[in-house]
Amino acid sequence: MSERESMPYDVVIVGGGPAGLSAAIRLKQLAAESGNDIDVCILEKGSEIGAHILSGAVIDPRSLDELIPDWREKDCPMAQTPVTDNQHWILTKTKKYEIPHFLLPSFMNNKGTYTGSLGNLCRWLAEQAEELGVEIFPGFAAAEILYNEDGSVKGVATGDMGIARDGSKKPDYEPGLELHAKYTFFAEGVRGHLTKILKKQFSLDSDSEPQVYGLGIKELWDIPADKHFPGRVIHSQGWPLTEGSNGGGFLYHQADGQVALGFVTWLNYKNPHLRPFEEMQRWKTHPEIRAILEGGKRVSYGARAINDGGLQSIPKLTFPGGALIGCSAGFLNVPRIKGTHTAMKSGMMAAEAAFAAIHEQRSSDELTAYTDAFESSWVKTELSKVRNVVPLVKKFGDTLGSFFAGITMWGEHLGIKMPFTMGHKPDHTYLVRKEHAHEIEYPKPDNVISFDRLSSVFLSNTNHEEDQPVHLTLKDADIPIAHNLPLYDEPAQRYCPAGVYEVVEEDDGSKRFQINAQNCVHCKTCDIKDPTQNINWVTPEGGGGPNYPNM
Repeated sequence: MSERESMPYDVVIVGGGPAGLSAAIRLKQLAAESGNDIDVCILEKGSEIGAHILSGAVIDPRSLDELIPDWREKDCPMAQTPVTDNQHWILTKTKKYEIPHFLLPSFMNNKGTYTGSLGNLCRWLAEQAEELGVEIFPGFAAAEILYNEDGSVKGVATGDMGIARDGSKKPDYEPGLELHAKYTFFAEGVRGHLTKILKKQFSLDSDSEPQVYGLGIKELWDIPADKHFPGRVIHSQGWPLTEGSNGGGFLYHQADGQVALGFVTWLNYKNPHLRPFEEMQRWKTHPEIRAILEGGKRVSYGARAINDGGLQSIPKLTFPGGALIGCSAGFLNVPRIKGTHTAMKSGMMAAEAAFAAIHEQRSSDELTAYTDAFESSWVKTELSKVRNVVPLVKKFGDTLGSFFAGITMWGEHLGIKMPFTMGHKPDHTYLVRKEHAHEIEYPKPDNVISFDRLSSVFLSNTNHEEDQPVHLTLKDADIPIAHNLPLYDEPAQRYCPAGVYEVVEEDDGSKRFQINAQNCVHCKTCDIKDPTQNINWVTPEGGGGPNYPNM
């Protein structure tokens, strides 16, 4: 018999991001409207709600308006900074060229949007959820999926606490807790550990294109008042990425004299010598970016993978006993660089389907009403218009691909639906052998505008209990040195934005692959980009990882 205690709920939600919180709030709203109570809980692996949340963020308030119509009057932090100025730059090494707004379809502008901290928005949403009676358990990581005898999902179990690195139980050992539910929503975010298992278990992605990703690296800066223009939003493309790599930068003037800035490198890049972290640091040295940052101070740092696959990469959303919502499924609108509104709406649609099923005394079946709602929703309509943008840029390059993408978006905007949907290849298949790629010389950090990885990780407040099982697991411990090093110069030591992976030379000249798991900021890049898919990111002890303020 299991030593774990169990707790029953109507709905268990794995992940306290915008999708999970929106689902919980909507469930409780429906309960209040109908007079039928419903028990809902959220498990959040971060030490608090918002601790692991990282996004630009410019937010379309469409879903927030639906969920909490009076949010602007409720001290929601997102209401502080409406977007007032939208700029799109094409960068060369020393110059910028601005794209006029009239060249872009109207759905690409930021009219009516807001910029601020997604983490703080989630903290506020959590307050609204708790006021409605949602139980939230931060610091508890869902580590295992539980199944009923018929194979349907029964719920999840949290990870055991107090396990030593060698697998033994420490004096403070506590077994995990089982949470049983009629329906379990997985809102783990991008490349979720349990979501990967569910996709395989229920063949959820057998009829969809592979999900593809970008790595977003972000910093917060306090800048001089005379350089700060609240509500100004800048996006860039072009320099410094070249030769088979794509991505772009963002710089958002937010509240309290801060700018949020970052750089996204699409993970389909070919050169194993490319370093996304150094690309971001180099981007900041562009004269136009440097001019904004000079005289300022960097105050926070973080990194996170994002879904770039679009509509064609969304898997089957339901399975017996549960559903995928938010970035676990992948609703990001890449050209708009927005996914919060679509993630929130997915959680709301799933909540409405689950509430109806529970009210009708159904449980553990498939929430087909959620899939039906998505098929007829504005979310699908929005994503359909931009479904070919990422594949076109990847196929034809930044300049020509962007031109073709613009034509397709204008066509969709004018009601001319493109008669095709392009596919994707998994990101880990793109790397070329090291001898077929040139090494890239990156400038040394000046510690004024640009910095190194370890000092950056310090600003993320990342911490893991050192004596715990390593959560970055290898399917085959020999592959990094025996295979990846001779073929690709072991790219993990370069694509990781936190310095987790190192190739260490021993006194006898042999090499060893070292994993500094304490540095991990949970970006999931290693799980995505490793060329042999040998690295498997699993959930560490609850509460570990970054603690992002205002990100």
